[in-house]
Amino acid sequence: MSDVPFLSLRDVNARHRAELVAAFEETLDAGWFIKGERCAAFEREFAAFCGAGSCLGVANGLDALRLILRAYKETRGWDDFDEVVLPANTFIATILAVTDNRLKPVLVEPDLSTFLIDPEAARAAVGPRTRAILPVHLYGQVADMEPLARLGRERGLVVIEDSAQAHGALYRGRRAGSLGDAAGFSFYPGKNLGALGDGGAIVTSDPKLDSCARMMANNGSVEKYVHEIKGVNSRLDELQAAFLSVKLRTLDADNERRRAISRRYREGIRSPLVALPRCDDEERHVWHIFAIRSPEREALKAHLQERGIHTMIHYPIPPHLQGAYRELSSSSLPVTERIHREELSLPMSPTMDDAEVEMVIEAINSY
Repeated sequence: MSDVPFLSLRDVNARHRAELVAAFEETLDAGWFIKGERCAAFEREFAAFCGAGSCLGVANGLDALRLILRAYKETRGWDDFDEVVLPANTFIATILAVTDNRLKPVLVEPDLSTFLIDPEAARAAVGPRTRAILPVHLYGQVADMEPLARLGRERGLVVIEDSAQAHGALYRGRRAGSLGDAAGFSFYPGKNLGALGDGGAIVTSDPKLDSCARMMANNGSVEKYVHEIKGVNSRLDELQAAFLSVKLRTLDADNERRRAISRRYREGIRSPLVALPRCDDEERHVWHIFAIRSPEREALKAHLQERGIHTMIHYPIPPHLQGAYRELSSSSLPVTERIHREELSLPMSPTMDDAEVEMVIEAINSY
């Protein structure tokens, strides 16, 4: 019996081999590797794909969120230790983007069945120093953006989407990246739209935010060797942009295959020790991660490993219990902690075949 990998990037990229090799050769022959036409072309394509006014390619997903917050702090006059409301059960990079800007993260609990930020909990967390809400489209499912956007309008807050895992997901006919004031994307190789290295993007329809972020990402400069603000060096290189343009063409089809796999998982998995993820609207989810919960996670993981089913945990330790954030350790977040104790990610890839999907289902049901 062959193993079922969690995700085979070799298989994912092999489908595009000829186009990726051609993109590499064209970039190599052009001899221009930073801030060239390939990056500009991908920025236009991805902005149009998301339905937003602009896209800025940056070095990685953390930089995308970090630069958005830094640009808003610059253009809106936020003070140090003003507050950003965000879900507690996220990858640590979401919180790093906040604290790297000397802003204060205010962590709120998610919905246990969807893993997404609870809009009512977010509303309760807004205070006089709140400046932004940062919902995370965790595991590929768009957060409930309508009440969050309404809260933003009522209280004069910016709404920033962490879209690192939700490339192509839809909410009421609009794509992730066009639902708030700005959005940060990651193109880490394992993402639904993944580069062959690292990369990220800022997507927005706010020209002022876009202009400031572009300057900041380019060492604080618009004109070469003229630096108007203290910036950083964060750019999506020409080669990764060229690869992403190739893979963007099949993103919708890949997401549809992920949805088909998730439907079969949800139909076929029948175990009293497994809680399946809730998805009320298929278009809202692109299943970057298929996350189940089990009170016997470690034993279940070992059982699956014995049968050749490779799984992962996203994520074993919540941010507020990490050594890096000891100042948050006193927070009472029982829902978040339960998710991090019980979450297990099943194999999910657009290259999985039906036989592999059935192997996963049978292995879980035999536990």
